[in-house]
Amino acid sequence: MLRYAITSRTLFPGDDSQQKIALLHQCAHWAADGIDFIQLREKDLPARDLAALARAILGVIPASSKTRLLINSRADVALATLAHGVHLTAAPGELTPSQIRSLYTTTGSPSPIITISCHTLAEVEQARHHQADAILFAPIFGKSIACKPIIPGLGLDQLRAAATTASPIPIYALGGVTLENAPSCLAAGAVGIAGIRLFHTFAAK
Repeated sequence: MLRYAITSRTLFPGDDSQQKIALLHQCAHWAADGIDFIQLREKDLPARDLAALARAILGVIPASSKTRLLINSRADVALATLAHGVHLTAAPGELTPSQIRSLYTTTGSPSPIITISCHTLAEVEQARHHQADAILFAPIFGKSIACKPIIPGLGLDQLRAAATTASPIPIYALGGVTLENAPSCLAAGAVGIAGIRLFHTFAAK
C-alpha cells in the first residue's frame, strides 16, 4: 500500500518556530518509515518561508530514501528548492500538469512528479488527459465534527469508478481514510491512501 502524507504544522503545539521544528522531525520520521510522498501544504506561508521549509525538509530526507517531496500549488517554489514535484488542484483556472511540465522544460529542469486533487469523475478524466502522475480522489468518507457530517463522502463506488476512469494513472484515496478502512479503498482500486492527521504521529492530542 502506497502512502501519501500531507503536512499541517498547526497540528503541533507551540509557536510557529516550534511547529516547524516539530514538522521537520515528523518528516524525518516519515522518510525513515518509507512514506512514498510528502506534500508540503502550508498555504499561509509566503514563498520565501515556504522555500526555506522545503529545503529543510529535503535536508532530512536521506539521498537513499524513496520518499519524494511535492510542493502544494507552488511550482516556483518547487523549482527553486529542487523539490521532487508539485501538487495541483483541478479547480478551473489552475495550472494543469501539462503546463507545469512545459514550465520545467523551458527552465531545463528534470521532469517533475505531478499529483492532482480531484472531486468528480469529470476532473479525473481531465487529470488523465493531462497525464498527471497520480490523482488524489476525495473525500471518500467525508468529514464530521462532533459526529455530525459536514462534508458528505463520495463513497467507495465513486472511488471504484474514479480508478477505472483514471487508468492507468494511479488513484490515492483521501478524506476520512483510516488504517481500518484503507483495505476497502484498495479493494475499490486505489493504489494507496493519503491524509493529514492519518500520518501525523506526533500531533498534539
